[in-house]
Amino acid sequence: MSQSTASPKASHPRWLRLTHWLNALAVLVMVTSGWRIYNASPLFDFSFPKSITLGGWLGGALQWHFAAMWFLVINGFAYLLINLLSGRLKRRFFPVSPKGVLHDLWSALRGKLGHADLSHYNQVQRLAYLFVMVDITLLVISGLVLWKSVQFPLLRELLGGYEAARYVHFIAMSLLVAFVAVHLVMVALVPKTLVAMIVGRKESV
Repeated sequence: MSQSTASPKASHPRWLRLTHWLNALAVLVMVTSGWRIYNASPLFDFSFPKSITLGGWLGGALQWHFAAMWFLVINGFAYLLINLLSGRLKRRFFPVSPKGVLHDLWSALRGKLGHADLSHYNQVQRLAYLFVMVDITLLVISGLVLWKSVQFPLLRELLGGYEAARYVHFIAMSLLVAFVAVHLVMVALVPKTLVAMIVGRKESV
């Protein structure tokens, strides 16, 4: 008598897992070194504890920050390009609508949002991932203004000037950190998503 067995279904391709973890590493380095740079000339009446910053001193933090910036730009561009050329961006992240987002958010709050197919993103996830793509792009653009203000006059003016770009950069960083925090909470609630992002497969069903 034949017996059918369900085999694990690939949920995340190898290129996606690789670019995801490389982006995560780049963001970690950029944020922690950025906090050290911020402490040298704070915008607000607080500073970040040195224990959670990277670089040790301003010069070291700048070196880490610039190195991670190019790493993030190259890896992030590869991620976007593959998503676009493969059609994955359209398949996975659209459509998105206010009604769909509210529906899935309400389902999630009631614990009724399914996670059986990890390759399928609900509309809250789609919105969050699209947001973080835009947010990182804004971080890079505002970072270029802070780094080479004279060389990028158009970007500087679009952001309202050098000082305004500092606030844009800080706010975009804060939103990225908030996204990461929520993302980690969701991973803790659904641990198999972490397994899928490491090995690319989910458990047999």
